[in-house]
Amino acid sequence: MAELTLRGVILGALITLLFTAANVYLGLKIGLTFATSIPAAVISMAVLRLFATGTILENNIVQTIASAAGTLSAIIFVLPGLVIIGWWTGFPYWLSAFTIALGGILGVMYSVPLRRALVTGSDLPYPEGVAAAEVLKVGAGSREGLEENKRGLAAIIMSSLAAAAFSIIAKTKLIAEEAATFFKFGSGATSLSTSFSMALIGVGHLVGLSVGVAMFVGLLISWVGLVPWLTSPLPAGADIAEVVGTTFRMKARFIGAGTIGVAAIWTLLKILGPIISGIRSAIAAAQRRKAGEGGLLELTERDLPIGIVGGTILASLAPIAVLLWYFAQGGPIALNPVPILILTLAYILVAGIVIASVCGYMAGLIGASNSPISGVGILAVLGASLILAAIYGSGGDPKQSQALIAYALFVTAIVFGIATISNDNLQDLKTGQLVGATPWKQQVALVLGVIFGALVIPPVLDLLNSAFGFAGAPGAKASALPAPQAALISALAKGVLGGDLDWNLIGTGALIGAVVVAIDELLGKAGKLRLPPLAVGMGIYLPMALTLLIPVGAVIGHLYNRWAVRQPNPDFAERMGVLMATGFIVGESLFGVAFAGMVAATDSDAPLALVAENPWAVPLALLIFAGVIAALYTRLKRQASLAF
Repeated sequence: MAELTLRGVILGALITLLFTAANVYLGLKIGLTFATSIPAAVISMAVLRLFATGTILENNIVQTIASAAGTLSAIIFVLPGLVIIGWWTGFPYWLSAFTIALGGILGVMYSVPLRRALVTGSDLPYPEGVAAAEVLKVGAGSREGLEENKRGLAAIIMSSLAAAAFSIIAKTKLIAEEAATFFKFGSGATSLSTSFSMALIGVGHLVGLSVGVAMFVGLLISWVGLVPWLTSPLPAGADIAEVVGTTFRMKARFIGAGTIGVAAIWTLLKILGPIISGIRSAIAAAQRRKAGEGGLLELTERDLPIGIVGGTILASLAPIAVLLWYFAQGGPIALNPVPILILTLAYILVAGIVIASVCGYMAGLIGASNSPISGVGILAVLGASLILAAIYGSGGDPKQSQALIAYALFVTAIVFGIATISNDNLQDLKTGQLVGATPWKQQVALVLGVIFGALVIPPVLDLLNSAFGFAGAPGAKASALPAPQAALISALAKGVLGGDLDWNLIGTGALIGAVVVAIDELLGKAGKLRLPPLAVGMGIYLPMALTLLIPVGAVIGHLYNRWAVRQPNPDFAERMGVLMATGFIVGESLFGVAFAGMVAATDSDAPLALVAENPWAVPLALLIFAGVIAALYTRLKRQASLAF
């Protein structure tokens, strides 16, 4: 059966271009990315249906390529930090592409020997991998599958067009993009704000009720508790908007950073025991099977030869060393680079092995989308920063500190590439196992996906940086993208190496995080709705305008899924909701990238504006936004309930 075909590779590359660009924009805007496997599989099946020779295994290769590249876009949680600290003004194409590609390829190689331990020799659920396999199976060969593909593709296209159209109209300023009000609250002040973003509704639908509620709790902690407390007492005659905005950026967000840090570390520690025991038992089981087996391995058990895996890992060290040496020029490391480069390579290798195992297990346990991957980035940057601080000290000459901070971020970017890919690879290999794919062909496809993603991500980052910039970077515009994880990770590196971080704020956040962790554990033991600590931290850390609609979307998605389970084909009805939610994200995000191109080309922040101001913009936006969402979900229910 045709599997790794040129046609499938080209289709995977084209889908990669769309979904990676959308994920980069979404991640820089709200600090979240979306899983690309299922929408890529639906699009692939719809396209390959046009060819008589399309197969389920070829569709699997397409979703594998698109999934790897879409997941690799999480590198934006680190790389923009170099612009935020002022070390880079843009993203040097080849330096960025090689950094992303080498980290991603290492992630693929590290995850190859883990397949037998964590996929075939394990009972981990792999929720997203199993869901993608079911989509592929349903769509393969049957009339019902063909009809499901058509309806699924129509759902993606319809919601994408609606989200893009709303964004276009909002950019004309005939309707509002955001609404905000600032007011006194007790002896301090706070704000109520939202953005009219269909992507946020889609994100809420996908993350589910538990995460949505947790983000809303974080939002309340930040805007009902922290901001009024930190602005109290409000100076007489003060500009409330300015005071609230500055307090949130300079104080409340760092409290949120402390909460995220504690939540991430707790999540990783909590699953460390199961990871170690799971790998041990799986390896032992694999060895027992091997001892009792003879002859050739079946196709579905053939991985890339271990010699190629080990050789690729060793061969990657030379270009990584060159990149590190080149990057270190102009800083203190360049004065005596060899010891630091050897230490850095050792750190990347050892951290990579640990991170690949941890992330692979997390993906199998709770799904790639729900894994606390940003927590891995926090730990990786702390490790790199502490090593440099032990050698060079912290504080001192600002130029030396900046160079060391930049080097720590660059090392973290490579390690984070390993994390993002190993977080995704085992999901894809689980899908392949369930549909009868050949592992080594999937592993080649994963490498191709990494390469495609590495080629696409830097120009998209450069475009968004030149059009909007990133919050906290030198000369950032009012419309700058928040880039929340990159800002947090760069702030932690600055705190360790530059000594300019207010650790009291981080400590307050850590205390909040510890309380939330305790509450979440108690809820878990009581069998109640969980309160994921990382989501609470994100709710504290992100501006309200970027979080308020995520809980709304989560409630909408929860109500839709409750309706879906009562339908004749509940799995199909639920998948249709996932696809429409994905369309909201893709449509708005791709327009966001296109709009960035318009801004860069015209050197105008509002190239589509038709009016300077519309007094009815907010009520019109609210009416149209709610009406479109209601109409699309009504149409979706009608399509999802129709018999094939």
